[in-house]
Amino acid sequence: MAQADVVATWNVPLHKQVHKVEFEHGTTTGKRVIRIDGREILRRDWMFKLVGKENFILGGMQCTISVEALGTFAYEYTLDVNGKTFNKFKEELNKKLQSWETTIGGHEWRVVLDKEAMEVWANGNTVLTAGEFVDNGTLTHFELGKTPCRIMAQSSGNKKIGVLHTLYVNNTLVPSTIDSGQASSSSSSS
Repeated sequence: MAQADVVATWNVPLHKQVHKVEFEHGTTTGKRVIRIDGREILRRDWMFKLVGKENFILGGMQCTISVEALGTFAYEYTLDVNGKTFNKFKEELNKKLQSWETTIGGHEWRVVLDKEAMEVWANGNTVLTAGEFVDNGTLTHFELGKTPCRIMAQSSGNKKIGVLHTLYVNNTLVPSTIDSGQASSSSSSS
């Protein structure tokens, strides 16, 4: 892979995992390549039109990478997910999902809470949970392997912030990950 041709990358968080989407654009050859998690899913060589759109599916969602000219030999690359700009998709997803990453006994876990469905996912699989009402909110109990875990939901006391969710693994607080996912897209001038 000619690293110089990779013009944009996006980290797209979904229930199962964060997917790395890479886009190559050869501005002299018209080549377009899309990779998801290092696996090539689309390749077009020797395209005469350097601008346009490429569609693909990621985790059941329709995605589009747009290539637009900014001027002579300068391009902008954007990603839309399910008809929304990447930033809007991320904003809506962050309202619906919360995630944490932790390591237990050398095994890495990505825990995702779907706040709407109140489902807990661990490394892409739903886990069995047991709920409990407590004085200041609720607890959702589950296990990662044989390790006891719980997610505490409690009011922030602020309407704009809403409910706060915190994960404890073996009674130790795990900081929430912010799936930044920001595109490291560049404007290319060849």
